[in-house]
Formats: sequence, C-alpha cells, structure tokens
Amino acid sequence: MALSVGIAAAAVAAPLVLAGPAHAADAAVKAQQGANGGEFTVIPLKFSVDAGGRTCTVDADLYRPTTVDKDHKAPAVLTTNGFGGSKADGSTDATAKAFAERGYVALAYSGLGFGKSGCPISLDAPEFDGRAASHLVDFLAGTRAADNGTKANFVSTDKAGDPRVGMIGGSYGGAIQLATAAQDQRVDALVPLITWNDLAYSLDPNNTAQSGELGGVSSDTPGAYKHQWTNGFFLIGEAQGLLHPSLDPSRLGDSGCLHFVAGACETKRLLDQKRYPADRTAEMLAYARGVSPVSYLDRVKAPTLLVQGQADTLFNLNEATATYETLKKQGTEAKMVWQSWGHSGGMTDPASGELNLGEGNLETSYVGKRILAWFDRYLQKKGDVDTGPDLAYYRDWKPGPDAYATAQRLPALSQKLYLSGDGKLVDDRAKVARGSREYRNWLIPTSHSESSLAGIIGLGDPAPRDTEGTYLGWTSEPLTEATDVVGAPKATLKVVSPKAERVQNSGDAADQLVLFAKLYDVAPDGTKTLVHRLVAPARVPDVTREFTVTLPGIVHRYEKGHRLQFVIAASDDAYYGNRGVKPVTVTHEPSDTGVLQLPVVE
Repeated sequence: MALSVGIAAAAVAAPLVLAGPAHAADAAVKAQQGANGGEFTVIPLKFSVDAGGRTCTVDADLYRPTTVDKDHKAPAVLTTNGFGGSKADGSTDATAKAFAERGYVALAYSGLGFGKSGCPISLDAPEFDGRAASHLVDFLAGTRAADNGTKANFVSTDKAGDPRVGMIGGSYGGAIQLATAAQDQRVDALVPLITWNDLAYSLDPNNTAQSGELGGVSSDTPGAYKHQWTNGFFLIGEAQGLLHPSLDPSRLGDSGCLHFVAGACETKRLLDQKRYPADRTAEMLAYARGVSPVSYLDRVKAPTLLVQGQADTLFNLNEATATYETLKKQGTEAKMVWQSWGHSGGMTDPASGELNLGEGNLETSYVGKRILAWFDRYLQKKGDVDTGPDLAYYRDWKPGPDAYATAQRLPALSQKLYLSGDGKLVDDRAKVARGSREYRNWLIPTSHSESSLAGIIGLGDPAPRDTEGTYLGWTSEPLTEATDVVGAPKATLKVVSPKAERVQNSGDAADQLVLFAKLYDVAPDGTKTLVHRLVAPARVPDVTREFTVTLPGIVHRYEKGHRLQFVIAASDDAYYGNRGVKPVTVTHEPSDTGVLQLPVVE
C-alpha cells in the first residue's frame, strides 16, 4: 500500500489506539494534582546508556508522588511508548500519571529511536532496547544517576540494587517489557498490552505448518506478506526526521534506512522483494524472531498479565495465547485478558467497562482493576490480593458490568463441521455430498478484508468482499440457538492444484500455493460480517498432503437464525499472495473431506 508521510504522521498521533492529548513536561514542573487526588511532581531527565555497543541518550520523565521520599518509599512503574510515539504522547503520559497519583513512582521514557531518545529503531531487540531499559532499572535501584546527577533513593527495594519495579505499556511498549525482563531478572511484574509473540508471524503470517520446534504461531515456511501494516509502520519510523527535525545524529540508521538498524532494514527489503529463496528466508526469519518474545521467553520469570485486543489484525489473539502458553508451561506466573480493542479499533464506551488509559479509568474498568490487582500483588506485596482467573474475554453482545466472562483454561475445540460438496457445512460426515468445486486467483487481489491502518487513523473502510470464481464458501443451516465461539478455530483441508504442485519445490517458497481462510457470520437477511476483519493466510508447503489452518482467535456470538460460513479465498488486498495463476480444486466425499473445528462455549 502506498502511504504518504502525512498518513504516517497521523498514525503517530495514536500509536496504541489510546489517543489522548499529548503532554510534554516542562523544564521545571511543580506539583500536579491527579484526577484521583494524589499529587506528584514531574522531572525531565536524560540518561546516557550503553545498548548493543552503542551509546544512546534516553529521554525520560520521572513522576514522583509528593508523599514519597527516602523515608517513605514506594514501588515503581516503568512505561514507554508504542511505535511512533514518545514519553509525551497521550497514552504514555497518562499511564505514568495514573500510577503516580495512586502512590507509585513512575518513569516514562521515549524508546530508542523515538521522541528525543537516541540511536536507530531496533524493534525492541533485547540487546538494544532491553539493555537500555535495564539501565533505567539501575536508576530506580539508586545505583546510577541521571545525566544531571539526579538519583532515586525513594523506590522500594527487595534488596540492595534490586528495586520493586513493574512495567506496563502497549504494542511496541508491550514487547519491550518481555525483552527487559529477559535481560534483567529484577523486574517484578509485567503488563504487556496488544503486543507480538513472533514478528515473523505478525508481518508475514503463515497459519499452517505451525507445529515446528517453536510451536505457537511460528512456522518455518514464510507466509503472506502483510504489506499494508508493514509499510505503514516503516514509514512512521522513517518519518521521524520530519517529525523531529533536530534529531540526535545517533538516530541515523544502517544499510540504507534512515532510522532503522541494519537487521530491520534488510528484513524489510527482503519482504518487499516478494521472493523467499531458501538462503535468504532463514536470515529473514532469524532476525524477526531474534527481536521477538518467542526467542527469549525462556528467560522471562516475572509474573505477566497479558492483555490482547480482539479487534486486532496486526497482533491477533493467537500471539498472546502463544506467549501465555509458553510462560505457563515453563512455570512463569501468567494470566490473560482478551479486551475489545486493539490496533484495528474496537474501543468501546468506557462506561461499558473497557480500559481507557487516556482517561485513567483503572478503578472503573474490568481490565484496569485486574492491572491494579496485579501490581498490588507483585509490587505492593499484598499476598491476599486475588489477581483473577487465568482467562477473561470481552463479549460485545453483552456490554456493561457483565461484559467479561472468565475461565480457568482456554476453551477446547468442541464442535466439528464438515465441508460438503454442495457448499454446505454439515454436522455429520454422513451428510457430506460428493462433489468438487474450483476457484482460481487473478493476477490482482480479488478479496478485501481490511484497509489495515484505517482503525488507527480513523478512516472509513469498505465492507469485506470476495469476487465470484476466486473463492469457495461452505455455509451452515440457520442455527437453532445462539452459538458462542471463543478461541481459535481450526480447519483441516486438502486441495488439488497441479500448477502449484509443479513449482512448489522450486527452491523459492514464494512459488508455493497461498490461500486465505476466514469465517463469516451470515444474518437472516443475507448480510455478511467478517468477524473483526480477521483472515488466516496459509502458504501450503505441499499440496499433495492434508494440512491444518489455525484461524485467528475470536470471541463472537452467532445468534439464533444466523448461519456460519467458512471461506477460502485466492487473495486478499492487505497481503501479497500467489505468484502466477494457480487454479485450486476441492473435492468431497463422506470419508474424505475438510473439517472445521470450533471452540464453542456454553
């Protein structure tokens, strides 16, 4: 997608969909009165830190409650911006204020490569961004001073040099928490919101062949390049020189990019080539995963409350689930909340119980109360505080005080539907009609799921659509009762594509077949809704074998009388897809047909 710098700049204004009025701390800020009554001062600070062999300046603001001093210490909360933001954007500043007025010491800072912090953008790499944040933990421990000599001797400690500190933030400000905790075991509690597990999946998703060594969302076969999201954020990063004309020279990037490190720059260049030769693919996947939690979660021991958005086509629920399951398996305390909003919009009226950090509604929102309880337990050391169930999820069909349902485990795949040759979804193999149908892709995209940045920059987006002849759909009978799907559906498929079979071993994964699986809700009047505009790109490694596609997780009620439709499409204009025209045939008979599994809850 061709995005202008103007659009990129507009996206900077709301990097987390938490837009609020920006606030830049003055050189000498007197005590401020928080909305909840607590007073605090804001002190601008600079830190010269070593990060990945570079010396970087970190621009920060220290929010200190007026009741806190060396004789009356308090735990600290460290927070930073989403991609394109800074310490002064509405969400970062509001987060720091929210905790300062509740008695926490808060340190908000601009991530490397953003705001007035130095060094190029390194995508939250542990050895760069994680190391820089660890130096800020040193400051909170009282073992190092800011560049102007300011020291913090008023933060609670577990022992000398070990401050009581938690982290909170969203998106880019979410992954940095995991990167920091992997570098520094002194971090006591994490609350990452709407962030990634494996950036290779986020930007180039493949929803099949995910059963490799890494598990979760990771695949060793590249998927379909999510070019709209990637280009949008890349331009936001490159536009930093226009947005901040007097940048620190250390911000200049490597290998032809203005503001990115060499690895990020080269990965973007490889994705843009629309080619996946084996020798370069391994390099691309290695870099993307090296800056992703999937590669270092084994070193994260801090209790982690994951908050992920249901309306999020950038980092979907499956990414948080992958992180959650890894942490739980290794014995790290972890819980997860699926809220309504994410990078694709979905923010509801705070009165319905949804968190809005820009408004500071921690005590009056379900997610806010969960966050406060998390920090009470692990920062205030209140052992009797209940941190809630392992899983909570937002139900948009039941807004208000009871919008969230809870569970102690992820819902199981409890219902099977079978793909029939007459285009129906049936509940019994015996009902499957024999038959076959074909679709083929065009050289241009013929399906639309989303305009990826529309939710962030507030633009309208045409309804999802598919072009006749370029997709296949299977539709259930009208439902006899409301059906709630909570989690990630799976589809087991087998297709026939002689053209794809002839080229799939060419040595370039870009020659392999790509299809896009998705679920629609069809109302009695025929109106179709693509749930949160989510699709599952799948690059089929071998069209002669059966394969399973894991769809993005959803929380959706199919009302009584509605029909569920499963679709596989040849393309999607938010992604790069097939190279060349590859006709696809799907055949059915009762003993051998596709199966759709749904996580249905009572």
